[in-house]
Amino acid sequence: MNNSRRDFLTKSLLATSGLSVFPGLASLLQSGIADIPIRAITKGPKFHWFGYYDKFQFDSTGRYALGMAVDFEGRSPRPDDVIEIGMIDLAGGDKWIRLGESRSWGWQQGCMLQWVPGAADEVIWNDCENGQLISRILNIKTGTSRTLPKPVYTLDPSGKWAIGTEFSRIQKLRPGYGYASVPDPYEKVKAPEQIGLYKMDLTTGVHKMLFSLAEIASIPYQGKPLDDYWHWFNHLLVNTDGSRFTFLHRWRESSEVSASKGFVTRMFTANSDGKDLYEIDPSGFTSHFVWRDPNHICAFTKPADYETGFYVIEDKTGRVEQIGRTKMPTNGHQTYLPNRQNEWLLNDSYPLENRLQHLYLYHIPGDRRIDLGKFLSGTSYSGEWRCDLHPRTNRKGDKVVIDSTHEGKGRQMYLIDISGLLS
Repeated sequence: MNNSRRDFLTKSLLATSGLSVFPGLASLLQSGIADIPIRAITKGPKFHWFGYYDKFQFDSTGRYALGMAVDFEGRSPRPDDVIEIGMIDLAGGDKWIRLGESRSWGWQQGCMLQWVPGAADEVIWNDCENGQLISRILNIKTGTSRTLPKPVYTLDPSGKWAIGTEFSRIQKLRPGYGYASVPDPYEKVKAPEQIGLYKMDLTTGVHKMLFSLAEIASIPYQGKPLDDYWHWFNHLLVNTDGSRFTFLHRWRESSEVSASKGFVTRMFTANSDGKDLYEIDPSGFTSHFVWRDPNHICAFTKPADYETGFYVIEDKTGRVEQIGRTKMPTNGHQTYLPNRQNEWLLNDSYPLENRLQHLYLYHIPGDRRIDLGKFLSGTSYSGEWRCDLHPRTNRKGDKVVIDSTHEGKGRQMYLIDISGLLS
């Protein structure tokens, strides 16, 4: 292990972010973590992050990486809290370039900031204007922008349309994933007929509801009605060819999160027009997921008669195949490396022993794991304002960016070069 890598690990483990001493330092330095280049691409005084792992953070050239900046941590966003939108010039000294701002955001998924697929110079994010949640599309070269009448959650691979849901509803029932900028007008209704999932044209802004919360809540769960629960949608994602999308239907027994005993989840898929609805995972345990191809989803879940783990689930049949049983034993934020024939997964973990978050690659055909690093997350980073690594790759799949607090400088972004491990 070279000196720079050793120094990085030492700084990580002794950073002032919740732990002052780590007794297993020597064993960690000999634990087989890959010796790879890593650098901070943002710095204080502001805190920087990107959020979720299933969106384009890198532009098509790999030169620019999107991010958000804010001047506080450790509390929930308020309606008047504004974050800065920007991008880092990775070939220009990691210069921060300001693009705009948003008043609709959360710690876990930010404001859905991402590059628009198929448009080399356009980025999109959610915002609030005149008391309404909206989305903005900005051309970074010309500076021209347009406003769309609804916020977005997930975009299709062509960049022509989006699927969305009501973030005010999410914020009420799953704080940290919705927006505090606008209250839920149906907060006293368990399964509103007026809101649900919608599809929006990214050019015209024309949008149409695909189905309401009431419609999906009326579908029995394992033969039992769901009338007495509070319902919302979460985690929407279009498949790799734009033909179908998936979403999580969740419900609680109380609208007061602190009084509830948690929530139950089931996952559906549907055509891009909302038709041909299919309950792909009725287990109640669906967590993080990503489409592998147009017909298969890789999800962390617990199918009936199976143990908890990562499974590839076939759409419209529900057939499951477990992967990484011993190499990926805990929940994480998984994505397939692009241009690798779906053989490699990039993944992380929540804080495990000594509050260390693991970052690794998993080779599916060879059942082989390559650890990229272990990053300290202080005890103050928990609950709604925790800082998950949420690893994202560039379009080539040879660079990774994570959000991390391991240096004791608050949440910042770090670039990791994995090209040498894949050659």
